[in-house]
Amino acid sequence: MQEIDIKMMQVFVEIYKFRSVSQAAVSLGLSQPTISFGLAKLREHYQDPLFVRTSVGMGPTAFSTQLYESAVDLLASFEAVSKQRNSFDPALTKQAFQIAMTDLSQIVLLPDLLNRLRSAAPGVTIRIVPIDEHTAAQLETGDTDLAVGFMPQLDAGFYQQKLITQHYVGLAALDHPRLPVQPSVEDYLAEGHVLVTTLGTGHGLVERMLRSHGERRIVLEVPSYLGLTSIIRRTDLLATVPQRLAELIVADASIRQFPLPFDVSFYQIKQHWHERSHRDAAHRWLRSLLTELFLEHSGSE
Repeated sequence: MQEIDIKMMQVFVEIYKFRSVSQAAVSLGLSQPTISFGLAKLREHYQDPLFVRTSVGMGPTAFSTQLYESAVDLLASFEAVSKQRNSFDPALTKQAFQIAMTDLSQIVLLPDLLNRLRSAAPGVTIRIVPIDEHTAAQLETGDTDLAVGFMPQLDAGFYQQKLITQHYVGLAALDHPRLPVQPSVEDYLAEGHVLVTTLGTGHGLVERMLRSHGERRIVLEVPSYLGLTSIIRRTDLLATVPQRLAELIVADASIRQFPLPFDVSFYQIKQHWHERSHRDAAHRWLRSLLTELFLEHSGSE
């Protein structure tokens, strides 16, 4: 059986329309022998004459009439597919994006991102999922579009772009009964602490730096930053948090921030994505939006 392709189906449709091999050749800009050769291959493939000579030209067989409708639909579909481009119009799209973020990014970054999306892409939906041990696999499968945070485990095998360079500061109640304005290492270690253990942040850097100074007393461990403001305001516990979050929290007049009495390495908040979405127009737009909003702003995570 002969194989057929789109060009041969075009030959068939033009012969059907004009009931003439010569006119089909003119319409397609091909020679008459080429059209005749194509018709012969079609007849062999379908095991049907497709067209027979009549007094008014070439008449289609019953099978040819049935085939014509399918062939027209096929050519229309092919034309539509061939004209598609990897383009994206934020003003018109109804696309949904899934972004892996920590609760900290949700507090610090998400409001600005949503405000921009509401004006630039009102039909876009954002779904936030936590950064966890499944994040890398979800990026690979396309279930998650972007991951935003401090994730050294994604440095290999994924595209990445630095958004923010961040560092840590301390938080305490404004009326803390003992803590000086600029505490020493001894002052810091003498107090009780809240430890936030969420993934995708740089809290491990603090723990590693403290090992050379002593061990702080962890009174409370929490999995997120969401209740931290209330805890610091209403107790004498200290918290060590990223600078950008501290700036938001100290807007509460009953909380103050202080510089840590030891050096902690700066770390980078990045957006991470997989090869599968690297060239996608919608993903490129979303990444550029995050870059525009947050690149080199002071803090986050």
